[in-house]
Amino acid sequence: MPRRKPLLVPQAASPLELLKIEVANEIGYPTFGHPVITPENYREVLERMKYEVAAELGLDRYIKEGYWGDAPSRLCGAVGGRLGGKIGGNMVRRMIKFAEQNLMARS
Repeated sequence: MPRRKPLLVPQAASPLELLKIEVANEIGYPTFGHPVITPENYREVLERMKYEVAAELGLDRYIKEGYWGDAPSRLCGAVGGRLGGKIGGNMVRRMIKFAEQNLMARS
């Protein structure tokens, strides 16, 4: 899915993707037959995860029919929340820890 807003620092896109992959591996996200999540298989693993979560939430009917007009937006948002919540939260904790360490090193 394309980004809605451009990144404030475009050069950060690649390092952020690598951080997502690293955090996903650390917290034990499913790898769907791959030993670990890598930049090469990240998109495939993410797609499979989306469909698995959608099926758990009962959205597989919409996927099969191909029509999403009567799907509640709250339910659709739940898929992204389930996938990104753990990764995003852990990424933020990591970045805060990194910033704190850098501030202490400057003192």
